Amino acid sequence: MKFLKFAFISIILIIFSNNAFSETVGIGTTKGGATAQVSAGISKIVSANAGMQMRPQPMGGTSQYIPIVNAGELEFGIANAMQTYMAVNGVGLSQGKPNTNLRMVATMMYFRVGLIVKADSDINSIEDLKGKRLPSGYTAAPLFAYLLKGMLANGGLTTKDVKGVPVTGLIQGINAFKEGKIDAVIGSVGAGFVKDAASKVGGVRFVPFSDSPGEKASLFREAPQTFLIDVAPGPVGVDKNMKLLGFDYMLWANKNVPVDTVYKVTKAMYENQDALRKLSPLWRTHSSATMAKNRGMTYHQGSIKYYREVGLMK
Repeated sequence: MKFLKFAFISIILIIFSNNAFSETVGIGTTKGGATAQVSAGISKIVSANAGMQMRPQPMGGTSQYIPIVNAGELEFGIANAMQTYMAVNGVGLSQGKPNTNLRMVATMMYFRVGLIVKADSDINSIEDLKGKRLPSGYTAAPLFAYLLKGMLANGGLTTKDVKGVPVTGLIQGINAFKEGKIDAVIGSVGAGFVKDAASKVGGVRFVPFSDSPGEKASLFREAPQTFLIDVAPGPVGVDKNMKLLGFDYMLWANKNVPVDTVYKVTKAMYENQDALRKLSPLWRTHSSATMAKNRGMTYHQGSIKYYREVGLMK
């Protein structure tokens, strides 16, 4: 009798456990890099706090899973604000193919980027890049090509004004810079690869951007949904107060994902800001208070419901 009673209780517990996590959702991500780390962090927090399992679905690149989420074959995805804007509006990397079924869930951390040069370089402004060697192509990461065009435009330059050195991606460009084949390359404040480059070439400096109205407009035209941000001395490559380029990372979902599902995901992230920040340095600029930031993209009804409850949306 005792055995039967124990077996019955065990079955009940198994059923309850399975029901508690009966919902499984996927989140599109890359096979490596910052995007993979961010999606892994979201999945960990959601799976631990939302009563569902979220599983990363690695693919070859952001451009691969954006249309899959748009088609409703995958629930969630992440990308930076620039590529999200392109995807929704059918411009840039998504030229002629608007992904109108994507809905915002949360604005997360922001990154600070710019062009780095050797510490003893004679390049002190974007204008000074004229005639210099810069990366080109970015065949495996084409978003950086758009980003570089925007950076050059801030100094009144185009890619025709510099000498292009073909690279496939961000790290390949950094490697070429360390080898002395490139004079300036895209870097991110606080990134390990920037620190490594500094140790290899005797120090690096970020080149500041101009915040004059015309030059800002030229930058933002090529790199939509980015912004200029003040950075104080301290991080490797920042030797004085300067303005660098910032962009947010976005979590979004297909519009037909159930309201309750998105509500729970939003709630789990909002209530676990500190846990997210402890996951890795990538989350250091994340704040629950800015999760509902308006970047010109429609939010999912599930997120809207939660943000209204906590006062982030009217």
